[in-house]
Amino acid sequence: MEQFFGEYIRQLRTKQGLTLTQLGAKLDLDSANLSKIENGKRDFDEKRLTQLSTVFDLNLEELKTEFFSGLFAKKLYDSSCSTDALIVAEKKVKYLRQINAKQESLKL
Repeated sequence: MEQFFGEYIRQLRTKQGLTLTQLGAKLDLDSANLSKIENGKRDFDEKRLTQLSTVFDLNLEELKTEFFSGLFAKKLYDSSCSTDALIVAEKKVKYLRQINAKQESLKL
């Protein structure tokens, strides 16, 4: 998806016919803050992803992918960093998972 997370939330909200106030109440946010999120002036709090997935009946893992991909893209753009950083980051994630798997097997 090419839009940012706030725009995605707006699209979901309007598709369901919810006002900013109604969705804000479901997410424990006031409508002013939700409006800032939708307009890209404030970041969405990752702690609310589960609530958002429940409100819109979305797959939480897919929602996390959408959320974090937007954060990564914005960070790379803001720092004028090459997208090669994503390749290196993927390798580091695999490495962290290997370490974690080894530690878990030692616990057993």
